[in-house]
Amino acid sequence: MRLDTPEGNLAPSRRAITASLFFSGYATAALSSCASPVRTPEDALVTEDVSFPGAGGYALPAYVARPNDRAAHGAVIVVNEIFGIHDYIKDVCRRFAGEGYVAIAPDYFDRAGDPAPLADFAQIREIVAAATHEQVMGDTAGALDWLSEQRFVRDDQIAITGFCWGGAVTWMAAARFRKIKAGVAWYGRLTPPSADGFGAEAGRPWPVNVAANLNAPVLGLYAENDRGIPLDTVEQMRAALAAVGNPSGSEIEVYPGTQHGFHADYRESYNAEAAAAGWARCLAWFRAHGVG
Repeated sequence: MRLDTPEGNLAPSRRAITASLFFSGYATAALSSCASPVRTPEDALVTEDVSFPGAGGYALPAYVARPNDRAAHGAVIVVNEIFGIHDYIKDVCRRFAGEGYVAIAPDYFDRAGDPAPLADFAQIREIVAAATHEQVMGDTAGALDWLSEQRFVRDDQIAITGFCWGGAVTWMAAARFRKIKAGVAWYGRLTPPSADGFGAEAGRPWPVNVAANLNAPVLGLYAENDRGIPLDTVEQMRAALAAVGNPSGSEIEVYPGTQHGFHADYRESYNAEAAAAGWARCLAWFRAHGVG
């Protein structure tokens, strides 16, 4: 059985996540029965839960991972999928910390609830829909401010990356904030959904609408066989960038034979080869644009 949703091809599993799994808190709607999630050691890292003023002054929680030293480092805002701040997103933060970055994952959905333990996609969708575009941009502004205040962050070296829902946020944040120096968007929606589709919000812009306004270069990493984000929408984004002369220097790469979520090592759609290649491109992109 498969559950096809606008977020991609999810492999539903109603079974409990047992204590034998060293990962806990994964969204049960997406955990694959054959999952082998990566666990990045915390040795030589500092990991902590913090909070900062988000949109409207809301005390927004976030997960932070960083090198355990006295140096100042480049930073990456890690934007989650629709399943919130579960262990995969936290591990991505630790992977960046292992590469010498300060990584912060804001909990954009905290006001409405935690989608990670849910199996009912209707409930997940309700939580995600509550995070409006302007709220998310305000929360991202709060994360940027928090990073700028930390002695262990290089204020002139801040990047952003995001997965699925967070991939679209990455494009939009790169168009909103000049402090962001580079972005990497993993299979994020590029064009508006239908009026009643997932993510629909009256009047909000989408990446295809802001190609001329990108303040930072974005690398888009997409899947050839993504039924939620078909290749014709990728071509629309490429055309939008070309139509304005692509002043940001953004690029899009499509990985052959892959599905939505190919980097997510807890999902059936995980593709180890494409995940490793995309990760290497992500790190190289950040460094090429002065972050890290």
